[in-house]
Amino acid sequence: MKKIMIVFAMLYTGCIHASTLFSERITSLLTPESVIQAKNGDLYVSEINGFNQDSDGQIRKITHNGETTIFAKGMDDPKGLAIIGDNVYVADKNRVLMVMPNGHWHIFVAADAFPQTPQFLNDLAADNQGNLYVSDSGDLSTGGAIYKINPQGRITTIVDRNKPEVLAPNGLFVEDEHHLLTVDFASGMLYRVNLDNGDLVKLAEGFGGGDGIVKTKSGQIYVSDWKGGSIYHLDAGQARPIKSHFNSPADIALSHDEKYILVPVMKAGTLEFIEID
Repeated sequence: MKKIMIVFAMLYTGCIHASTLFSERITSLLTPESVIQAKNGDLYVSEINGFNQDSDGQIRKITHNGETTIFAKGMDDPKGLAIIGDNVYVADKNRVLMVMPNGHWHIFVAADAFPQTPQFLNDLAADNQGNLYVSDSGDLSTGGAIYKINPQGRITTIVDRNKPEVLAPNGLFVEDEHHLLTVDFASGMLYRVNLDNGDLVKLAEGFGGGDGIVKTKSGQIYVSDWKGGSIYHLDAGQARPIKSHFNSPADIALSHDEKYILVPVMKAGTLEFIEID
C-alpha cells in the first residue's frame, strides 16, 4: 500500500506542475517562433533572436515544473519544430537540423539538397513513418513550396510555385498518411493537400497571415494569424477568432492532453497558453 501511495503522490505532483506551467505565460523569450511538447511533458521553443543574424538562434527547453534552460544554440533563424523518436528537428533558415538529446546538433538536410534553394523554411511536421514535411514560404508573397523528407534525408516536392494556389505556405499538420493541412501566409487560406498527387482542396479562408495549425483528435482545427494577432477556430467552414490582440502569434501547438493551445508570441517574447474546451 505504501508503494502505491508513493506512486500516486508522484503522479499527483506531476499534474500540479503541469497545471501551474500552463496557467502562466513564459516571458523574456528571444523572438520565439515555434513550440512543441515532448512525450515527457517538456516544452521546446525555437528562438530566432535577431532575424538574419546567423548563429544567435537557439532552442529553449522548459520542463513541466517551469524550469528553463538553453537546450541547443548556435543556429541561424530556427523556426518550425518536430520530434521524431528522441530527436528534435528544426527548420533553420534554408536547412533542416537534427538536435540530439544532449543538445548537440548537425545539419540533417542542407540547402543545396533541395530541388531549388529554399528562401524561407518555416514550419515542420512529422508523420508516423518518420517522414518530415517542411514549408518554404518563399519571399512571404510568392515562390513557396512544401517538401517531404524521408528518414534517410531524401527530398521530394509535394507542391510548389507551379500550382497557382501556392503562394507562401506556412503552417503544416499531418492528418494521415495521405493528407496534410497547410495555411498560406500570403492568402490566409487553409488547404488540405493530397500527399499522393499534390492536389489542393480549399477548406476555409480568412486567416490573415496564416501561421500555425493544430487539430484535435475530435477534429477541431485552430489556426494562428501572425499579421492580425488572433487565434482562430474553424467553425462550420468559417474562421472564428477565439483570442485576439497577440503581438504576432506564430507556430502554435497543442498540449498532449489537448486542453491548451501553446502560443509563441514572437514580438512580445512570450509563450502563452489558451485553455480550450
